[in-house]
Amino acid sequence: MSRQRVKKGRTISGWIILDKPLNMGSTDCVSKIKWLFKAQKCGHAGTLDPLATGMLPIALGEATKTVPYVMDGQKTYRFAVTWGAETNTDDLEGEFINSSDKRPSEQEVRDVMARYMGEIDQVPPQYSAVKINGERAYKLARDGEEVVIEPRKVEIHRFDIIETRSEDVTVFEVDCGKGTYVRSLARDMGRDLGCYGHISELRRTAVDPFNEDDLIPLQELIDLEGDLEALDSEVLATGIALEDLPEIPVTKEQVMRIRSGNPVLLRGRDAMTFADEAYATSGNDLVAIGSVDKGSFLPKRVFKVSGV
Repeated sequence: MSRQRVKKGRTISGWIILDKPLNMGSTDCVSKIKWLFKAQKCGHAGTLDPLATGMLPIALGEATKTVPYVMDGQKTYRFAVTWGAETNTDDLEGEFINSSDKRPSEQEVRDVMARYMGEIDQVPPQYSAVKINGERAYKLARDGEEVVIEPRKVEIHRFDIIETRSEDVTVFEVDCGKGTYVRSLARDMGRDLGCYGHISELRRTAVDPFNEDDLIPLQELIDLEGDLEALDSEVLATGIALEDLPEIPVTKEQVMRIRSGNPVLLRGRDAMTFADEAYATSGNDLVAIGSVDKGSFLPKRVFKVSGV
């Protein structure tokens, strides 16, 4: 008789929108949340470096199936660039490799920023999670190997100066698409300005569809340790991650067919006919992610449970 591994932990599903503290890795945050909630499964939607703070969306249970939709969402960062030096990591964690006595005026900075609006070609930092021949770039760089990363298309939707603290430090806010490295923005602007630059502060304030109102500090969750009811009250519904997709209401009878992997015909005058992606719901329950073709909903990812 074959043995089946029994999964440890609770079958809790939903999102915790963590306000990640300074000097803590994203993986460590996920492990802490999984332990606090006694969850079977846990994962995050978009790594934050240890020196960054702010929004780290963490998916519990069935919500891990919706992680790609959050990863694709627009992100907002607030960050400080210190002019006059460049590091090999493009932030404070690395070693200084280039320096300059020149400092840019605010107008010079604004003029350079215009080059970084819209769709641009960007080279990720050498110390990044980009894969090169199956290896992470940061691992190759730490091993002393030369890292050559090809530029990739990213999109900058908004780019503003929030504060000019001094001639040495400018604070920015940016709305950007998937795959954008803020550290690369600091590096490239510094080179364009002829003064070099690196990130000295970085905070992520939004990941679509979540915003700052959804944030909860890690310490507040730690203070609730052992009180699962109180912890569960901080969990957001799994389906929030799918808000940008069309919603398809289905009947309880159709739920059974969908959860068996079968398509269902959508009825009614306003029934959807075609959709590349949509999600089916029954009351408050998230049933499946799929597509609509010729008036039928075709499930691709089925949810066993969609809430706490």
